Amino acid sequence: MGGIKKSDYYDALEGLEHELVGMARWARAKGERIVVLFEGRDTAGKGGAIKAIAGCLDPRQCRVAALPKPSEDEQGQWYFQRYVSHLPTSGEIVLFDRSWYNRAGVERVMGWAGEDEVARFLRDTPVFEKMLVDDGIRLFKYWLSCDQEHQEERFKERLDDPLKRWKLSPTDVAARWKYRDYTAAREAIFAQTHMGWAPWTVVDFNDQKRGRLTLIRNLLDRLPDTHVPPEPIDWPELGHDPYGEEFERLEPIEPFPMKD
Repeated sequence: MGGIKKSDYYDALEGLEHELVGMARWARAKGERIVVLFEGRDTAGKGGAIKAIAGCLDPRQCRVAALPKPSEDEQGQWYFQRYVSHLPTSGEIVLFDRSWYNRAGVERVMGWAGEDEVARFLRDTPVFEKMLVDDGIRLFKYWLSCDQEHQEERFKERLDDPLKRWKLSPTDVAARWKYRDYTAAREAIFAQTHMGWAPWTVVDFNDQKRGRLTLIRNLLDRLPDTHVPPEPIDWPELGHDPYGEEFERLEPIEPFPMKD
């Protein structure tokens, strides 16, 4: 399947954005709580997919949870504790840029978690997620997939682009030689946490634009009818010519210079 043209991508995305705005209006009106997990390999496209969803939504309603490594205090807590504090309240949507699955993914592969800790995590996670779903949270788990050829191309792009170089870390460097280890970790995750109440959905992100459209379409299709008419807004005439800005004490700074 060939790459998607940029113009075609934005045309398709615009239609999905209208549906996402309608979904958010429905979630607020019905008091829904929505959690979407984005997992997958480094460079797969988690950040771009999250931006494609959150970019058209109210940031006070749709939050992104991208947690740093646990603090010393958090290391002594119940493993799921720091994630629970980021779960949505009524009417909210939370997008997890990586999630509690760090324990069985990067922490396992990099040797930061012992096999006993990983085994306990894989045993406890279905129970934890069933508690969330039974309490009314709509939980969606997406795994973004890409082959190593595309991963290497994206690592190189980050290395060469000063605006993207911050995305690279020693963990990313080490991950290049652990591609198959991550595959094994992923399959173990699927084997023990792909449950009827919280299934995994794998999306091909070798073409990131097509992957974003595929993921958003799938997410919207798995929700019930989200049609809630927008509330009418009374918008009377202003009644006078628009005013210009007037300053007494301060003036705007000089505008950014542009070449003619």
